[in-house]
Amino acid sequence: MDLEFDIVDLPETGHVAEGEQAPGFTRPLVNDEYWEDVPLANLLDDPPVVLVFHPMDGSFPATYVWNEIADREWHEYATVVGVSIATPYAHERLIEDEGLADYRLYADPANEVARKYDVVHDLDGMAGIEEPRPAVFVLDGEGVVEYAWVADEWPDFPPYDEVENALTSP
Repeated sequence: MDLEFDIVDLPETGHVAEGEQAPGFTRPLVNDEYWEDVPLANLLDDPPVVLVFHPMDGSFPATYVWNEIADREWHEYATVVGVSIATPYAHERLIEDEGLADYRLYADPANEVARKYDVVHDLDGMAGIEEPRPAVFVLDGEGVVEYAWVADEWPDFPPYDEVENALTSP
């Protein structure tokens, strides 16, 4: 198979692991109508909460990940939110263009949340520019990580079946 991009091994990370407390944060949370600053803690009232770290909106990996999540209807099992460096305006476009009205996306242009979770990815050839590497964290109502997956190569996509098992297993 002739890929039109290189597979890149990512360096190891000390990301938040299963059984650990997920770092809290407050960022603009975007839906299909508006956005407002929402603390992660507010979402924990409706567990499980799935944090999906994804590349910049408009990129193939981001579009693929969100289309797969929407097709699998994860919103039926959990509160599912994305996190990326895209602005609220870009998030609104992604939600509208991909029909993601059942999902909300945190805007984190400075990549601060990815740093807290230690899932930062430096973009090749762009000194000082970073975005989150693909990652999925499933949190319980106390904010404890019940499931964690973090990409170790670029590009990489979540193990969707594993995530679904984490969402539907007691």
